[in-house]
Amino acid sequence: MAQPLVKKDDDRDDEADYSPFLGIEKGAVLQEARVFNDPQLDPRRCSQVITKLLYLLNQGETFTKVEATEVFFAVTKLFQSKDIGLRRMVYVMIKELSPSADEVIIVTSSLMKDMTSKTDMYRANAIRVLCRITDGTLLTQIERYLKQAIVDKNPVVASAALVSGIHLLQTNPEIVKRWSNEVQEAVQSRAALVQFHALALLHQIRQNDRLAVNKLVSSLTKGSVRSPLAQCLLIRYTSQVIRESANTQAGDRPFYDFLEGCLRHKAEMVIFEAARAITELNGVTTRELTPAITVLQLFLSSSKPVLRFAAVRTLNKVAMTHPMAVTNCNIDMESLISDQNRSIATLAITTLLKTGNESSVDRLMKQITNFMSDIADEFKIVVVEAIRSLCLKFPLKHRSLMNFLSNILREEGGFDYKKAIVDSIVILIRDIPEAKETGLLHLCEFIEDCEFTYLSTQILHFLGIEGPKTSDPSKYIRYIYNRVHLENATVRAAAVSTLAKFGAMVDTLKPRIFVLLRRCLFDNDDEVRDRATLYLNTLGGDGAVVQTGEDVKEFLFGSLDIPLVNLENSLKNYEPSEESFDIYSVPREVKTQPLAEKKAPGKKPTGLGAPPAGPPSTVDAYEKLLSSIPEFANFGKLFKSSAPVELTEAETEYAVNVVKHIFDGHVVFQYNCTNTIPEQLLENVTVIVDASEAEEFAEVASKPLRSLPYDSPGQTFVAFEKPEGIPAVGKFSNMLRFIVKEVDPSTGEAEDDGVEDEYQLEELEVVAADYILKVGVSNFRNAWESMGADCERIDEYGLGPRESLAEAVNAVIDLLGMQPCEGTEVVPNNSRSHTCLLSGVYIGNVKVLVRLQFGLDGPKDVAMKLAVRSEDEAVSDAIHEIVASG
Repeated sequence: MAQPLVKKDDDRDDEADYSPFLGIEKGAVLQEARVFNDPQLDPRRCSQVITKLLYLLNQGETFTKVEATEVFFAVTKLFQSKDIGLRRMVYVMIKELSPSADEVIIVTSSLMKDMTSKTDMYRANAIRVLCRITDGTLLTQIERYLKQAIVDKNPVVASAALVSGIHLLQTNPEIVKRWSNEVQEAVQSRAALVQFHALALLHQIRQNDRLAVNKLVSSLTKGSVRSPLAQCLLIRYTSQVIRESANTQAGDRPFYDFLEGCLRHKAEMVIFEAARAITELNGVTTRELTPAITVLQLFLSSSKPVLRFAAVRTLNKVAMTHPMAVTNCNIDMESLISDQNRSIATLAITTLLKTGNESSVDRLMKQITNFMSDIADEFKIVVVEAIRSLCLKFPLKHRSLMNFLSNILREEGGFDYKKAIVDSIVILIRDIPEAKETGLLHLCEFIEDCEFTYLSTQILHFLGIEGPKTSDPSKYIRYIYNRVHLENATVRAAAVSTLAKFGAMVDTLKPRIFVLLRRCLFDNDDEVRDRATLYLNTLGGDGAVVQTGEDVKEFLFGSLDIPLVNLENSLKNYEPSEESFDIYSVPREVKTQPLAEKKAPGKKPTGLGAPPAGPPSTVDAYEKLLSSIPEFANFGKLFKSSAPVELTEAETEYAVNVVKHIFDGHVVFQYNCTNTIPEQLLENVTVIVDASEAEEFAEVASKPLRSLPYDSPGQTFVAFEKPEGIPAVGKFSNMLRFIVKEVDPSTGEAEDDGVEDEYQLEELEVVAADYILKVGVSNFRNAWESMGADCERIDEYGLGPRESLAEAVNAVIDLLGMQPCEGTEVVPNNSRSHTCLLSGVYIGNVKVLVRLQFGLDGPKDVAMKLAVRSEDEAVSDAIHEIVASG
C-alpha cells in the first residue's frame, strides 16, 4: 500500500527522497483494480489505481499473461464512464499494456467510436492508441478517418494523426505513403505543431528519393514555413541537401542564401539552428562563416543561459578548424569566464585558449587560476588539454604555462585529472626542448607527494629516459632514491630501474649509482632485490664482466618486441632442463582468436577446430598442429598465422574458413570445414586450389580429410612453395570436393555407396600484410631513435578523396597489417591532420617502424607522408612499394 501523505518539514533532501508510491506492491494494486468492476464507478479512485499500475510498469515490474489480461479487460469497462480525466488514463493504460491481437478487438469498437466523437480530446487520444495497438488489417479500415484527421481544423487532432503516421511508417510504409496529399496540405497549416509534424512525416516519406527531398526543400525555402519548429527542421534538411550535393565550391553552394536569411529570423531557435548549420558546412570559408559568427557573438551576451551555452559551444567547435574567425568574439568570451554556469565558463576558457594570441596568454592564465578551484575534475581536464595545445602553439610561453600546470598538479584532485596534467607535461617536455629541465623538476617535486602508484611509476620510467640527456643529471638522483625508502614495493622497483638507466647513460654517475643499488640489495621485497642484483651484474657493479655499452643500453632502453601474453605462456610451458630458456623461441605475433571455427548454431566446436583448453597461445597450437603433419615438417619455423577468413556464407550446408600459415619459403592453407547437414557424411574431403592468378606459387603438397561427420569440424590442408623470404601475393580460387554418403537418421549408419560432389567456395587472397607481424613497442620514440636513420625511407602519397581522415588512417593500417602504437589509430573529431605510429616484424624477423602523417588537401582529398625505419633498407623499400601499389 502507498504510504500516507504526511506533512513534511523544510528539509529539501527529505522531500526529494519522498515518493507517494513508496512501498506499493503488485499484488495489493491488482486487488485494488477490482474497483473497475463496481456498478457505480468512482473516477478519482479508478484514476489513482491506474496511476499505481502505470508506476509499477515503468519501474520494470512484469505482469504475467493472466494478470495482464485481467487488468486489460477490467480497464475496458471504464469506457462507460464519461469522466474526461479517467478516459485519458484509460488511453494511456491500454497503450502500456500492448494487448495481443485477439484482445485488441475488444476495444476497437470503443476507440473507433471515440475517434469519430465530437470531443476533440477523445478523437486525438483514440487515434494515438489505435495506431499504437493496431495491425495492418485494421489500419486499412481506419485509413479514411486518419486522412481526415490529418487535415482536421483542430491542431491537436491533426498532430495526433501526423505523429501516428510517423510511427506507422516503420511498420506499414506503403499505407502511410498514400497520405502524401493530405500531409502536403498539413504542411501549409497555420498551427505551429501541425506544420512541424507534417514536415517531419513528409520528409520521412520521401527520404529515400533524393530528387524528391531536393524538390521539397526548394519549395519550402521560398517562405511558406511559419512555425519556428518547422523552420529548424527545414534548416536541418537543407544542410543535408547541401552535404549531399556534388558541387560544394564556395559561391556555388546551393541554399546558402536561405541559411543566411534565417539568421535574421525573429525566433532565437531558428537563428541558432541556421548559424550552427553554416558552421558545420563542408569546406566552409571565412566569408561564409562571418554572418554566423556575428549572431553567435550576440548570443554570448544574452540573459538566457541556454543561448550563451549554445553559442559558446558552437564557437568552441569552430575554433578547432577556423580559430581566426572566432577571435572577434574573444572579449565577449572573457566575460563568460566568471559565468555562474560552470559549463559555459569552461567552454569559454577552452575556446579562448584555442583562439588567443601570444600576448594574451599571461592575462588568460591569471583568470584561469581563480577559476580552476570552482569547477569539477572533468572540466579541469578539458582546460588542461587546452593549455597543452596552447603551449605547443606558442612554445616561447612554455615557462608560464608549465608553472601553471605544476601549481595545479600539487592541488587536490582525482587520478584522471592528475594523469591529464602529467601527460601534458610529458608531451611538452618531448616537443619543446627548452621545457625539458623545468618540466622534469616539476615531475620530481610531484612524486614526492604523489598518492597514485601508477603515476609515480610512469614518471620514474620517463625520468629514466629523459633525465640522463639533461645538462645536469645528478640533480634528479636524490628524488629517485627517496622513492626507494619512502614508497611501496612497486614504486621502489621502478626507482631501482631508473637509477640503473642513469648509471648506464652517465659514466660520471656510475660509482654513485653502484653504491645506491648495493643498498637496495637489503630491501625486504623480492622484486626490488632482484632488480638491484640484475642491474649491478649488467653494469658491472658487482665485479662481473661488463657487457658492451651498446648491449647495456639495448637491455635497459630497448623495447620488448614480444607480446607479454606470449612470453607468459612460453614461460609457463617451459620445463626446467639443462637447456636454458630461449627468448627467441617466443612467438612474436599478437594473440588472435584461437583456431576459430564456423559451426552449426547452438553447437560447440570440437577437435582441432575448438579453442584450446589450456594456456598455449594460438601460434603455439598452430605450430604443434603443422609440425605433426609429415608433409609440412621440413618447412621450418612458422612465421605467422592469419585470422580465419570465411569462404562460405552464413547458414549454408557446408561451413568453411581458411587460415593462412606463412613460412619463409612456403604458405600452407588450413581449410576448417564443418558439415551442417545431419543426414550426410562426407568422405575424402579436399580443396582443389586454382593458383593461375598467383604466378609465384607452386602447389607442393596436400592433406585430405578422410571423414567429416555432421557437426564435427575437421581440417584439410594445401601447401604452396614460394620464393624464400619474398612477400609473394596472389589470388586463389577454391573448390570443395568430397564424396557424400546418406546417413540413416534412426541408426546413424552411413550407406556404403557415395556420390562425388563439389561445392564452390569464395576466392582467397594472399596479401602483403600477411608477411608482417603485429608487434607493438612500449615506447615508440625510443624505438624510433634507437633504430637510426641509416635505413630510413621517406616519401609522400596522395590517397585521393576520402569520407574522413579516420577512414584514410584505417585503410593504411589494414593495408600494412601492422600494430598501432600509443593509441594513435584514433583520430580526434574535426582534425585536419593526424600522426599515426605503427610497428611490426617483417618476414625474416626484421623489425619495422612506420610514422604516418595525414593531412586534408582540400575538402576531402587526403595526403600522406610515410616514413619507414627498419633493420634492412630493402624492407623499408618494400613497405613503400606496398603503399604505392595498394
